[in-house]
Amino acid sequence: MTKTSRHEMIRVDQAGEFGATRIYAGQLAVMGDRGPHSAEIRAMAEQEAGHKEKFDALMARRGVRPTALQPFWSVAGYALGAGTALLGPEAAMACTAAVEEEIDKHYSAQLNELERDGDDPELAGMIAEFREDEREHHEAAIAAGAENAPAYPLLSAAIRFGCRAAIRVSEKL
Repeated sequence: MTKTSRHEMIRVDQAGEFGATRIYAGQLAVMGDRGPHSAEIRAMAEQEAGHKEKFDALMARRGVRPTALQPFWSVAGYALGAGTALLGPEAAMACTAAVEEEIDKHYSAQLNELERDGDDPELAGMIAEFREDEREHHEAAIAAGAENAPAYPLLSAAIRFGCRAAIRVSEKL
């Protein structure tokens, strides 16, 4: 594994948390406040907004620029959230499960590098904390019926592929 710069880590993680807030905004726009899982989605959205705020503050302190793709991720995240919600509540949960599965892997790889190098305990602490939240979101989505979504294996694979691509691009741009 190649060593990722700390700026790249912060940039991509902030972009991911921003994207998550946009996914949940799209889902809530379609499902409303009374739809199945709306309360869970709103709670996850608030948690992701808190993660984003902490990454925003870290970016400002360390002089890290955001990804140039932020306007694209805003639209893409919202469209993914709205689109999966239009497929039904289980598809919305399948989206969450797929995204969080990839984010768990991503954060785990970052933590392995940070712990090996031991040079940024602040960032390592944030990522460890947020990874646990993302794992809880994944488990909640599975418990809420994510795997019952139409064409779940295909939907999950497509979303996970998109997440991996977004991660790679957002580190650099």
